[in-house]
Amino acid sequence: MSNASAGSGQSVRAMAEAAKRASRVLAGLDEGKRNAALEAMAQAIEGASVELLQANLEDVRTEGGRLGAATLARLKLDKAKLAEMAEQVRSVARLPDPLGRVLDAIELDEGLDLTKMSVPLGVLAVIFEARPDAVTQIAALAIKSGNALLLKAGKEVERTADVLGRVLREALVAQGLPADAVALVVGRERVQELLGMQGLVDLVIPRGSKELVEYVQANTRIPVLGHAEGVCHIYVDESADEALALRVIEDAKTDYPAACNAVETVLVHRAIAAEFLPKLAERLRAKGVKLHGDATVRELLRGVEVEAVADWHTEYGELAVSLGVVKGLDEAMEHIHAHGSSHTESVIAEDAAVAERFLREVDAASVMHNASTRFADGFRYGFGAEVGISTSKLHARGPVGLEGLTTYKYVLRGTGQVAGDYRVSNETGKQARAFTHRVSEKQEAR
Repeated sequence: MSNASAGSGQSVRAMAEAAKRASRVLAGLDEGKRNAALEAMAQAIEGASVELLQANLEDVRTEGGRLGAATLARLKLDKAKLAEMAEQVRSVARLPDPLGRVLDAIELDEGLDLTKMSVPLGVLAVIFEARPDAVTQIAALAIKSGNALLLKAGKEVERTADVLGRVLREALVAQGLPADAVALVVGRERVQELLGMQGLVDLVIPRGSKELVEYVQANTRIPVLGHAEGVCHIYVDESADEALALRVIEDAKTDYPAACNAVETVLVHRAIAAEFLPKLAERLRAKGVKLHGDATVRELLRGVEVEAVADWHTEYGELAVSLGVVKGLDEAMEHIHAHGSSHTESVIAEDAAVAERFLREVDAASVMHNASTRFADGFRYGFGAEVGISTSKLHARGPVGLEGLTTYKYVLRGTGQVAGDYRVSNETGKQARAFTHRVSEKQEAR
């Protein structure tokens, strides 16, 4: 591994301390300087394309044999993927500045004004498996939001991540920024040390398998942002437009089956199941999708190869799907709440009342009507990119973009006031000054 990654010669604590110092530099930069750094990063990715593809080929040759098809698909880079990675960095630069926004403004008294202002979190630690594009997505979002970044890549992608880390650090230095704003932690044995950096690391983001996310959640006192599973559902109501439903389900399953927002379970209203399921089965099987079904589905699809559903909680991550028949919307929502992962759920219905109930009552980070679950993505939502998808109900939920990487602080500007001016005097009983607590118009702090 190259020393440019800063992961081979330093302790994790030294890297975290350097990242904390770098985060304070980033937090003070104006938007123009952060955007210039992003453009330099995009150009660096393009300029290193030959080296990156070679490193990725070595990763695939060395580690690919032990990886499943879905994981291998995430690992592989080509020219088109590299071009997309550079464009994602630029798309983040084009987004509005997430820092210095006035979220609330209150006049406490004349000449005593309180504002609630968006600020960076500080230092992010991202632990990811075979996703080279995770490096560029997260690095772009981190720099734009004024955060420093510690990256821990899985063994299967270390060579690619090492080159990416080096070229991104060089791009930052060329812009007069600290290289330690982005650093790569190397070695599986250092994960636990990284997870122990509370006080230096402000947020841990695991991107990978359910096992990885659960391990991180169980082994750190640092706040964790992420989701353990992506068990996404589509409910097809009796009012559904058949052609629309078939098209949406095909996309949700086959567009990128390895993604966490790919549909894993399709629930069909029993009133249309006998007519709809054979058409759905034919369409999915033509795309190579393996079918699993409940007893009713298997009865309706006699003559079609359909395996019994082993576990409704399964996230296949490949060309496979579970099919079920339900009595209606209520049973569909009960099933989703019992077996879903609060990631993304969709309803196909022309009945507006059914659709609105689903959107209002289903508890998930993203809920959709007549749309593919594959839309649950930071880039598609207009966030430029994402650091991951969160199913938490605290701080950030759904695809996490720039806003999810900021917090806020309260800024009070006065003209010499003291708290004692606003108390009732115990000696005289005289009423002191009264707060006005007048809501002010929001203004940009920068």
